[in-house]
Amino acid sequence: MSMRPASKRALRLALALLGSLALAGCLDAGTIRRPLPSRTFAAPHLGPAHVLVVVLPGRGDDLAALERAGIVGAIQDAWPDADVTLTAAGMPYYRAGLMPHALRRDVIAPARTRGYRAIWLLGASLGGMGEVLYARDYPQEISGMIMLAPYLGDAGTTDAIRAAGGLRAWDPGPAPPAVNGGNYQRELWRSVRGWLAQPGFAARVWVGCGSDDPFMRNLPLLREALPSDHVIERPGGHRWSVWVPLARSLLQRIDDTTPTAAGAPR
Repeated sequence: MSMRPASKRALRLALALLGSLALAGCLDAGTIRRPLPSRTFAAPHLGPAHVLVVVLPGRGDDLAALERAGIVGAIQDAWPDADVTLTAAGMPYYRAGLMPHALRRDVIAPARTRGYRAIWLLGASLGGMGEVLYARDYPQEISGMIMLAPYLGDAGTTDAIRAAGGLRAWDPGPAPPAVNGGNYQRELWRSVRGWLAQPGFAARVWVGCGSDDPFMRNLPLLREALPSDHVIERPGGHRWSVWVPLARSLLQRIDDTTPTAAGAPR
């Protein structure tokens, strides 16, 4: 069976990410399993849930670490009618070119079959980058994205975009025939830049980051692509103790501004 074009793009990008992510401190040990390990926590309210939040891990997170972080409780405090699925989609899946394909095959597609009216992605650090990759290949399959301190490449790329006058003025040039170690960061930001022409999609993307986080450098550029109130920062660094309250605040803000959550009743 031949590989789908989206899967080929994901594979090329994943291979290119390996060396750069190791330098960025986002490379973690682990193994690849099929199906992708996941754990679902049912909504605390009575009756079947119509909303699912799928959590993508940060550096070195396994399912137990995500559970200890308290992200499930934060999500269900804000959205008590949401089921939450934690995933172990760590760096080995990116390295092998199986993310986002494995996420779609083992988590998203089965969830859609079960009849959820809205499926949201929530990812931290490496997981935030995974959301951009998933949205690049399967934008129609998710209702929204919550990115916490997303890793989107090194400072050289963001410096170049700022020097060009910002995301709107920046010209990424023609799309390359293949993604490699020299251009993958530009291609991540090309995807983000594309949100400028897709306000409907941008309205479903939310970002939070700690003020002392090294990936704060991404926020000014992300603000250009998103509604002004969709990007928030709080004191703190690059850790779940910062991201969990950020996630709760973003989820509450989503309900305040878009109470139907992309068409799904809550």
